[in-house]
Amino acid sequence: QVQLVESGGGLVQAGGSLRLSCAASGRIFSRHAMGWFRQTPGKERELVAAISWSGGRTASADSVKGRFTISRDNAKNTVYLQMNSLTPEDTAVYYCAAKFYYPVDILPPLTNDYDYWGQGTQVTVSS
Repeated sequence: QVQLVESGGGLVQAGGSLRLSCAASGRIFSRHAMGWFRQTPGKERELVAAISWSGGRTASADSVKGRFTISRDNAKNTVYLQMNSLTPEDTAVYYCAAKFYYPVDILPPLTNDYDYWGQGTQVTVSS
């Protein structure tokens, strides 16, 4: 089992920044690829960014490229999502997720097929 707890969400004005954190406990965090997802009412959960177990491979959705950056600190069992130049369209509940994907240092398929999920944190961007 991997337990995930997100933090850092909140209300921000358009053009502002937020950094989300996801603290993991339980099974070996460093052997899991991590992803950040978001969901708005009536829409499917979408992958925002993903990172391999080592941090050596990352990917992000076209809608956030150049604005959002995923990173991780395996010593702290934490994954981050730095979000800059936020727009109202980024308003959503953001979830982190973990998927065992080791030892090859590549990303899992960019789908919602992850093993463990956090409870989510609300991000609201006002215009």
